[in-house]
Amino acid sequence: MAILTSETSPFRSFWWGGYECTDQLNAFGNRVDFLPLTGHLQLIDEDYAALDPFQVRTVREGIRWAQIEKTPYHYDFSTVQTMLAAGQRHGIQQVWDLCHFGFPDDLTPLHPMFARRFAALCRAFVDFYRSQRPDDVLIVTPINEVSFISWLGGDARGTAPYCNHQGWEVKYGLMRAYIEGAHALREADPSIRMLTTEPLVSIVPPLRATSRERREAAEAHRNQFQATDILSGRLCPELGGHPDLLDIVGFNYYYDNQWQLHPHFKLGWNDTMPDPRWTSLRNLLRAAYKRYRRPFAVTETSHPGIDRPLWLRMIAEECAAVLREGLPLQGVCIYPIIDRPDWDHLDQWHQSGLWDADLGRPGPARVLHQPSAEALRAAQALVAGAVPNRRPRKALVL
Repeated sequence: MAILTSETSPFRSFWWGGYECTDQLNAFGNRVDFLPLTGHLQLIDEDYAALDPFQVRTVREGIRWAQIEKTPYHYDFSTVQTMLAAGQRHGIQQVWDLCHFGFPDDLTPLHPMFARRFAALCRAFVDFYRSQRPDDVLIVTPINEVSFISWLGGDARGTAPYCNHQGWEVKYGLMRAYIEGAHALREADPSIRMLTTEPLVSIVPPLRATSRERREAAEAHRNQFQATDILSGRLCPELGGHPDLLDIVGFNYYYDNQWQLHPHFKLGWNDTMPDPRWTSLRNLLRAAYKRYRRPFAVTETSHPGIDRPLWLRMIAEECAAVLREGLPLQGVCIYPIIDRPDWDHLDQWHQSGLWDADLGRPGPARVLHQPSAEALRAAQALVAGAVPNRRPRKALVL
């Protein structure tokens, strides 16, 4: 018998904004640093003030490990301090990514000191944060999207360590660091809240699949949960994972998160003739919730181009359905909320945020995408009636 305690959400708003904060090495070996590149560092007061009409009070930010630790075990949190001050001025709650795809030049997840260095960063961050905000609720994502970065760096040669056929080894190294870092965070501050942020996908076999193709697709679909299973101790228990490390479970969900395995084929989410293999977001969230029985959030979602408003409406409809079922969905993050360029081709901007970038003006200047703004307000109204009362409730016996 499992006991689930329903709790008050630790987030200040149900709708969040996410600012692209990657500081990784891209496919060409060049370091990218998106907080200044998108203008967010320079325009953070403007960006936070612009959230007010939409009643967004929670944001996802990143500390940029590669910028913080230029010399091993020496940390410069001055930029984070500036960002914290901006959050306080505007009443914005900041949820912090400690590793968002980037790490110092002398490290990769395959380095023997990677986990030790990351755990030291975690301790240093808590010490710094509590020196600035001794009483705030601190919510941290230790490592963002382990599943994705394991594939990108371990199988696709898209970032360090630029490997093929070593995705599992990269994932294992990242999760060793994640778990050591999570224990370090809890030792430094037992009150800390931790938010995972892993892709939520659906992988299906071809329409007239053989039994082997069905088995392979089912295995690939299950593998999306490897990182979270390792964190909770279900998989690779030698790494020290434990159910107590699984706190708030975050799922990143985009328009291309459903595909056929072999041959690879993306399933369309808004086709005139729907693919019968397409699975609704509510079904994916329900199944993931049953796996972990933890409060959860949609920690990233967006769509590029003109279909942004349609995507927001769909997300709202699905989330409202999940909330009406009584499931503990605690938030949805529009990520990115400010437009961003491509990691590898910095002259190509995605037009996937609530605000587009006007590259002809310094900043770059922000231009509100009015159809998306209207769609967000409609989405908020749709979800508002389904958001559960946030008062603590009695434990539920499952």
